[in-house]
Amino acid sequence: MRLRNIPGAKETIENNRFVVHQIQEKRNHWKDVFGNENPVHIEVGMGKGRFLMEMAALNPEINYVGIEMYDSVLLRAVQKMEEKAAQETAPGNLRFIRMDARELPLAFGKNEVDRIYLNFSDPWPKERHAKRRLTSRQFFERYDQILAPQGVVEFKTDNRPLFEFSLEETEEAGWKIMAHTFDLHHDPTMNEGNVMTEYEEKFSSMGNPIYKLIAGR
Repeated sequence: MRLRNIPGAKETIENNRFVVHQIQEKRNHWKDVFGNENPVHIEVGMGKGRFLMEMAALNPEINYVGIEMYDSVLLRAVQKMEEKAAQETAPGNLRFIRMDARELPLAFGKNEVDRIYLNFSDPWPKERHAKRRLTSRQFFERYDQILAPQGVVEFKTDNRPLFEFSLEETEEAGWKIMAHTFDLHHDPTMNEGNVMTEYEEKFSSMGNPIYKLIAGR
């Protein structure tokens, strides 16, 4: 269960140097935020930030932006970054945004994002909530507005019904499934260079297969 009500979380985030505010002003200007022309990769629903922190450390030539809706979850990532900063190990190519993913086109301009990561997203199991799933056709429309022509969406989950929905929805949205697997950790090709999230480590240790797809246009 996600934590949503930690006293002081909102205030800490509002004043933190690793969190980007006034996002509409940053739209089409992320190169100014990072001070370079490097590609921008984003994770939608980043949770506590472990995945992006490792990715940023491994790939200094790429800029990363983590997007999280809940203050109390983002707070954990902010605290980890401050701990790394105190040890002089905080990656300079990583920033966070607290926002609803439905507002992505307000934060990023056309072709401004080169890759989108969706890791262990909320399955929203009730059918009436299908459009809230991050792999719904409604969200693919949003990704289409910000993703570069050769950009891709990478999705990982341990939820089989959500994965099957995502495979179908990707094609219904007019996108192409470039690669997919029903057992990531036993797929030598797709698992090469894989960086695990906290959920991925937890679920795979329980024997759950991890599903992954890569989609482009």
